[in-house]
Amino acid sequence: MNRKMKYVLVTGGVVSGLGKGVTASSIGLLLRACGLRVTSIKIDPYLNTDAGTMSPFEHGEVFVLDDGGEVDLDLGNYERFLDVKLTRDNNITTGKIYQSVINKERKGDYLGKTVQVVPHITDAIQDWIERVAMIPVDGKQGPADVCVIELGGTIGDIESMPFIEALGQFSYRVGAGNFCLVHVSLVPVLNVVGEQKTKPTQHSVRGLRGLGLTPNILACRSSKALEDNVKIKLSQFCQVPEENIITLYDVSNIWHIPLLLRDQKAHEAILKRLDLLGYAREPALGEWTSRAELCDRLHEPVRIAMVGKYTGLSDAYLSVLKALLHASVECRRKLIIDWVAAGDLEDVTAREAPNVYKATWNLLRGADGVIVPGGFGDRGVQGKIRAARYARENKIPYLGICLGMQIAVIEYARSVLNLKDANSTEFDPETTNPCVIFMPEGSKTHMGGTMRLGTRKTYFQVPDCKSAKLYGNASFIDERHRHRYEVNPDMIAQLENAGLTFVGKDETGQRMEIVELPNHPYYVGVQFHPEFKSRPGKPSPPFLGLIAAACGRLEDALQNGGGITSVAESKKSCINGKASVKVHVNGNVTKPAKGFVNGVCANGNGVHI
Repeated sequence: MNRKMKYVLVTGGVVSGLGKGVTASSIGLLLRACGLRVTSIKIDPYLNTDAGTMSPFEHGEVFVLDDGGEVDLDLGNYERFLDVKLTRDNNITTGKIYQSVINKERKGDYLGKTVQVVPHITDAIQDWIERVAMIPVDGKQGPADVCVIELGGTIGDIESMPFIEALGQFSYRVGAGNFCLVHVSLVPVLNVVGEQKTKPTQHSVRGLRGLGLTPNILACRSSKALEDNVKIKLSQFCQVPEENIITLYDVSNIWHIPLLLRDQKAHEAILKRLDLLGYAREPALGEWTSRAELCDRLHEPVRIAMVGKYTGLSDAYLSVLKALLHASVECRRKLIIDWVAAGDLEDVTAREAPNVYKATWNLLRGADGVIVPGGFGDRGVQGKIRAARYARENKIPYLGICLGMQIAVIEYARSVLNLKDANSTEFDPETTNPCVIFMPEGSKTHMGGTMRLGTRKTYFQVPDCKSAKLYGNASFIDERHRHRYEVNPDMIAQLENAGLTFVGKDETGQRMEIVELPNHPYYVGVQFHPEFKSRPGKPSPPFLGLIAAACGRLEDALQNGGGITSVAESKKSCINGKASVKVHVNGNVTKPAKGFVNGVCANGNGVHI
């Protein structure tokens, strides 16, 4: 299409965590299903230049892009839903904007003018949006048709003010037919009276209008569909047409959100606002619908123990959870995540809280598979080593990611090579057997952006290994990295002579990328983060291998080159009305991921994600 770029802005009101990211992703998917090319931008109003130095407890996981950008987890939602590859510039932060303006001022680009928030910061924001919106992210030539922009935070936040001002100017500049504002707001139900209350949304819209932005569509988050009289009231007081008021109520899994939008004709409202009705078709979401419905019907469980240190917040491992879900749906299994706090597997917990220690070990022993995801710092490391040893000795399928791979190497050196002080120099700089060492190009003075980041090639050294077969017998693969420590190349020969096989290496042959234990049903460690490239319907091969091994279907996956079944195939392992994912910690509900979840599973033991 040879026309001006169209923009859809998604804002949020009342409270944070309503699921703006899922809403923006779903809008993008819906427009893509209408035949349009879509790109996305996430605006984060924090002062950090990027998400790289932020704790997962602070802001959820750090999502890594092909170009090495460390960005907000919502960009992971965009990539998974739209099946695109975004760039670091698709994540705008206050830090990036101010840094770019200050750099220009230092070079003298403003010709002696007083540099101010308006117009210099607001102009920089608008210029950034226009520039990045033109970058193709779907592998095709030329810019997309629509750019979906999500403004992080909540309307009224002081840190969002420059962005609100910039976007108000931007909407006027590009014109009404090229800009659509979707405001996501909360319509709570008070248990005392059981009535849907509109006042919070009214106040939110009033605040938005007072800042120079007028919503074209209201996306109302509620536990159930909005009643007709509530829609009428919202339309009257918020000055939004009744047909443009959408209900986003709690669903069993977030794959239903695009279907909710489609069923309520949200695409028609957006296309009408953007003058695109004549260029788009009815949304083609047949395969997506089948997958969402299949996910709900799965009932035969596969239990995976997630051994980590951020077990109180599932957003800290969001992409890992999604990759496990993609693989479990492919294997026709209902995924059950057992959160295992790594520190609770250690002796100190046995002494101070023996009941917690026993319950945690029982949780680990009850799992069909074990995963140790990436992480930093020494807290819980000994517990992770114990989990790896348990999986290795008891032939339990194991997948170690990044630190999880390094843990597997350390454990093997300690237990099989009898190197009792084997360790990473991250945890013990004085160890005489450094299995894992600091990378030569890393920085010990600066944390942000100094790791080995982004996509790198891995070359298979053993053609008939499990990993190569799962990747369709490819000679090499591209996966995303985020680490500053690596397996010590000086110890490889010793480890391999003892039976551990490094089946994947980088182009130099000096960096270990994939490790396997050949005589184990599935014991795999990967230095990269395969979860970042997993997609619905295209599960990540290492995750598919773990789930397939955990439910006795690994041979199927190996023979089919990393695939097992298609969505349209037999649903013999399904039953109506059952949720596909549960998350629990020793029987207690853990904090759920953002947006669009029913709070507690039917048995009271978990949350849907």
